[in-house]
Amino acid sequence: MKIKQISVFLENKSGRLSEVTRVLGDHELNIRALSLADTADFGILRLIINEPDKAWRVLKERGFTVSETEVLAVEVPDDPGGLAGVLELLEGESINIEYTYAFVGKRQGNALVVFKLEDTDKAIGTLLKNNIRLLTGEEVYK
Repeated sequence: MKIKQISVFLENKSGRLSEVTRVLGDHELNIRALSLADTADFGILRLIINEPDKAWRVLKERGFTVSETEVLAVEVPDDPGGLAGVLELLEGESINIEYTYAFVGKRQGNALVVFKLEDTDKAIGTLLKNNIRLLTGEEVYK
């Protein structure tokens, strides 16, 4: 249920994002979701990629500063309040969300939200107990 996210630390200068995406594309690595957070000096590019281990290796070989993090991909009803319901479950168990981003769901009527949580195992238990669907790596990567 935990999926691998690759984080790349980038200098905040023109061309760095395109360089990462070109390297990935040249190695036939497909980005499934991404998030970019920046400051004046650097950015953190977070990626869900079809082959995370290969992506980590390829980017590292090209000199990028790369890390790997376990996150959850959660299926959320694509209705008003759908995300709020999931967040309230986590809040009710005092599970802190470090960050989140979303991408298009594969099943009609659902959105997919990536969560980086302070206590991932506790979140898994809470979400499953409440019939919230968590996607596997295989489902997200393909």
